[in-house]
Amino acid sequence: MTTTGMNMGKITFYEEKNFQGRSYECMSDCSDMSSNMSRCQSCRVDSGCFMVYEKNNYMGQQFFMRRGEYNDMHRMQSMGMMFDNIRSCRMIPFHRGQFRMKIYEKESFGGQSNEMMDDCDNIQDRYRMSDCQSCNVMDGHWLMYEQPHYKGRMMYMRPGEYRSFRDMGMSGQRFMSMRRITDMC
Repeated sequence: MTTTGMNMGKITFYEEKNFQGRSYECMSDCSDMSSNMSRCQSCRVDSGCFMVYEKNNYMGQQFFMRRGEYNDMHRMQSMGMMFDNIRSCRMIPFHRGQFRMKIYEKESFGGQSNEMMDDCDNIQDRYRMSDCQSCNVMDGHWLMYEQPHYKGRMMYMRPGEYRSFRDMGMSGQRFMSMRRITDMC
């Protein structure tokens, strides 16, 4: 395998359950799958990790997918997926090195803050923070969850400054646990 092939991801979406119907293969980010297929009822991740989204342009509910077969989107709800049709996807590059993220209690980097370098299953217990409304991801790729112990709706965070989760279409959502994406998938 070449070095470029090691960082490549590949996901195939199918219009029907059990990998039937029209398919669409994706090896990078795709902001709008509607021109390629009318719906997605199953998918197969051959390599890499992907974040899939319920709406175009990486908006709405999100779900993390690693290598494997997902033969029925409706049955994925038992695994925490809160929607039944995928409209866009983003490939998550493998990160080597340290992970660092600073979380803030309020929007625009206000209120109490804490720097994290590892997973946190409950910010209330660890940092005495009741909410996280903004963050700065310095290193690595992270998943943030609305409930403690990595449950509920999730959001993918790559390096960058996030002043307001509300401005990202996550109004009313608070994040209570965070996990590093360490999978090579």
